[in-house]
Amino acid sequence: MYADVIVDISSPNLDRAFTYEIPQHLEKSITQGSPVLIPFGSGNKLRKGYVTALYDEKPRVSFEIKQIDSVVKQGLSIEDEFMELAYRMKSYYGGLFKDSLRTVIPVKKSVNKNRAKVKVDPFPEISEIKKQYPEGIGSRLVLNDEQRLAAETICNNIGSGKSKTFLLHGVTGSGKTEVYIEAIKRTIERGYQTIVLIPEISLTYQTVRRFVLSFGERVAFSHSKLSQGERYIQSENAKNGMIDIMIGPRSALFTPFKKLGLIIIDEEHEASYKSESTPKYHAREVAEWRAGMTNATLLLGSATPSVESYKKALDGEYELLKLTKRAGNASLPSASIVDMREEMKKGNKSVFSASLAMKIDERLKKKEQIMLFLNRRGYAGFVACRSCGHVPKCPHCDISLTLHSDGGLHCHYCGYVEAKTKNCNKCGSPYYAGFGSGTQKIEDLIKKRWPQARVLRMDADTTRTKGSFERILSDFRQERADILIGTQMIVKGHDFAKVTLVGILAADLSMYAGDFRAGERTYQLIAQALGRAGRSELPGEAVIQTYNPEQFCIQAAAKGDYEAFYHQENMYRQLLGYPPNSNMCVIFIQSEKDEAAKQASVKIKYAVNTYCVKTGEKFAITGPAAANIKKLNDIYRYVIYVKHKDYDKLVGLKDSLEYFIDNLNINDATVQFDFNPMNSY
Repeated sequence: MYADVIVDISSPNLDRAFTYEIPQHLEKSITQGSPVLIPFGSGNKLRKGYVTALYDEKPRVSFEIKQIDSVVKQGLSIEDEFMELAYRMKSYYGGLFKDSLRTVIPVKKSVNKNRAKVKVDPFPEISEIKKQYPEGIGSRLVLNDEQRLAAETICNNIGSGKSKTFLLHGVTGSGKTEVYIEAIKRTIERGYQTIVLIPEISLTYQTVRRFVLSFGERVAFSHSKLSQGERYIQSENAKNGMIDIMIGPRSALFTPFKKLGLIIIDEEHEASYKSESTPKYHAREVAEWRAGMTNATLLLGSATPSVESYKKALDGEYELLKLTKRAGNASLPSASIVDMREEMKKGNKSVFSASLAMKIDERLKKKEQIMLFLNRRGYAGFVACRSCGHVPKCPHCDISLTLHSDGGLHCHYCGYVEAKTKNCNKCGSPYYAGFGSGTQKIEDLIKKRWPQARVLRMDADTTRTKGSFERILSDFRQERADILIGTQMIVKGHDFAKVTLVGILAADLSMYAGDFRAGERTYQLIAQALGRAGRSELPGEAVIQTYNPEQFCIQAAAKGDYEAFYHQENMYRQLLGYPPNSNMCVIFIQSEKDEAAKQASVKIKYAVNTYCVKTGEKFAITGPAAANIKKLNDIYRYVIYVKHKDYDKLVGLKDSLEYFIDNLNINDATVQFDFNPMNSY
């Protein structure tokens, strides 16, 4: 047997592997990812390397192939741990081994040795903003009974030598961060280190201040704007014990701590924890693996847990902890649902219902603040009737149909197509078209109707420049504006004491995003938006505007009843075989040529059917069909969906297809795999 071995896994030349022969006595002890000693260079100095591929036949090379000396048997180093993690990611999610390696191990960059010993400022551009935050932000609160019980339960497992996962379900404003801080303090006291994952959008200066005031210089932050050199410095500081805590988005999970004791994933329901590039891993799953490998404690936190995590908690795989009331003297906001179909019948064609307009008037008179959330998720291709609320759905998949440029309404799971009619085919109304309001239009309408109001807008356009995101939040926090209008970025964990009214415009829009998680996303967005109101002594109120008030996820969100939502949603997914009750693998085919992508998808579908016949496995297969956006950046895209209750059966299918793709000419097309996708294709 023969093996490809890389010598330095953090080298920029990560693609470069060297071929070695495996001595017969080592054949049974070497697998992909094994740490080995190899003779390297002209002096045949023994160096440590890692096996990236295995072969049964001798490669055709002109040079003499050296033999592997031995397998490294001492305890796992951090590199060995990451190699094992990378191999597992490759096995579970598909793609090349080197892609997984690039994901888990930072690439070395030329870094000044003196600079490698200094801290990296995570927010070097926003010095003016730093001055606006008083020293007291993030000062530690006294834990209430619920917080104390949750913290004690978690801390009892830290350093116990046994990995365990907790799900902390706390209502918005219940003080989950205070529980995190207490758990981190105990972790450090016991000589261990902590990784805290937060969505990139939540990595604001306010968050930074809370942790710095609690932990000082022993905390580091990572985010997408850091250079590769800065990332490498952060990694080296962690490896050398210069820091105890790393806070950052998904990639911070691979911080090379040698004594990892605690991993926290805040807002664990967030879709951004799923990678959109190969390997398409979910940070929650990989965190479970890493915690298991290091006997660390894993803590997941959310006000609106993912259906997957909550099911695991109810099934006993996770331990469920609850925070049912807000910290301090704050109370949960009251919420009312407004049926916009009734508003239209009364002649109100405005985007503001009479109720919301009246409450905006009241808040402006009281000098209190207002947030208006425009739910634009699922906007592209969305068609609905403004008179009766009807949205066309696929008769086979119970998924909303999407309007394409050809005038057809398409299902992106099975390929079903029907023609769009001029009038609503349920009530005959001519008000049957796409949703047309954006944040800029809402801002213009606000300024026209309430000229005295000071308005800020937060969306992709207003947050393009450096520091603009923080500047808008800071201005609103400093009460330099009365109304903040925005998309989902304004509902992510921000804390404004003077906000007493939240208006949710088009609450049901995300219901029609064309994927099975639409109801869950809608519940989460509404619940998170409601949570922005009444976070201090002033009581909060919310108005939820919708064309479909009967939607259960909207009703449950208005009541703050997560358990009722979960049981209804899980029952729906059981009936249709969607995760977490079944597992799904998306086979994603791309090519610069439409015909090549189409032919490749047909061949792969044939290979899937052949695998089913050969193994006797029964998979639910739909497609191939054109992707949600068939052509993107001149690349044609097709998808095949495969479902099975057993995840490992899907992995077996993926392994077979990877072999098939390697050994059959699928010309001019690339194939990717995505397990239990977070978004529709």
